[in-house]
Amino acid sequence: MPGNVLSVAAGVALILLTMNDVFQSVIVPRAVGRHWRISFYAWRWAWYLWPPLTWKLGGNDTDRREDLLAYFAPGMLIGLIALWGSLLVFGFAAIMWGLRGGLAPQVHSFWAAAYYAGTALTTIGFGDIAGRTAGTRFFSIVAGATGLGFFAILTAYLFALIGAFQARETFVVMLGARTGTPPSGVDLLAISAYSQTFDDLERIFFEAQRWTAQLMESQLAYPVLSYFRSSHDYQSWVGTLGTLLDAATLMITTVEGGRPGQARIFYNIGRHATHDLSRFILVEPEAPHSGLERPEFDAACERLSHAGLPLRERDDAWERFSSMRAGYAPHLNALARFFEIPPLQWVGDRGPVAGPH
Repeated sequence: MPGNVLSVAAGVALILLTMNDVFQSVIVPRAVGRHWRISFYAWRWAWYLWPPLTWKLGGNDTDRREDLLAYFAPGMLIGLIALWGSLLVFGFAAIMWGLRGGLAPQVHSFWAAAYYAGTALTTIGFGDIAGRTAGTRFFSIVAGATGLGFFAILTAYLFALIGAFQARETFVVMLGARTGTPPSGVDLLAISAYSQTFDDLERIFFEAQRWTAQLMESQLAYPVLSYFRSSHDYQSWVGTLGTLLDAATLMITTVEGGRPGQARIFYNIGRHATHDLSRFILVEPEAPHSGLERPEFDAACERLSHAGLPLRERDDAWERFSSMRAGYAPHLNALARFFEIPPLQWVGDRGPVAGPH
């Protein structure tokens, strides 16, 4: 008898633990605590293992490695759904095993109890096993209701993820058309000058404020989105955020005669995003410096000057630029390294990736 009570208690605990994870991952529209969160640990540990594995499978073939990294998020999402479903089955199986005397015919193995729990949870109901006591009938109904709710919630969850991913990537692609491939903040300003669309930058930074706010809200509410890679080569949400922050910082500190009002507002939002996202994803920021050497800044200034942009006095601009960039670069670079994004100018502070970190 004590063993039966313990089995029922363990099953109830497992079901509550799983549904708590589903509730917090799918329904709660904000960042929540990670204690007792199965999904957080599953994603975290799987990501620690997957990038090193891609080096073994893809080697120095960058395209192959990107393809393998892109498989991670969809594969893990399917795996997580399967994990949730399996845990619910095992939870109800433990309950039915503890109440096996109330099943007709009585089951004689845990796997038979799991079979009955699975048919109840999925509402298949073959009828070869049925509950004949109040307890087994009650938990059979609870299993059916849980299964219906679980699959309904997952359907809505998948649609929400797809919508958030498309909204994120639409802006990434649109900005890529203005920056070239791979994107950079310097190219955004230079190409705008060459194409005589420099005045459009105010509107771009305004749209970037909305995109960044949506980025924070969606990825704090649905952390799995962070792992989904862009469908286009040399583009990513981390790279786009870094491109915009570098361009805004150059506008504020280096370009003379521009109208940096929207760039200043975006800088505040973008810096806030890098801090919040790196803290939530649990990546440690790098050393508090810009990670950028003076010769790289001078080379960027030469490119901007050749594009026809008037620049401020170089030494003063460098001091202001390096000071402002230190406000976001450590967090941005930590995110870039954690998510193994393709090498971009200044983002991640590295050249072409040459091996696992």
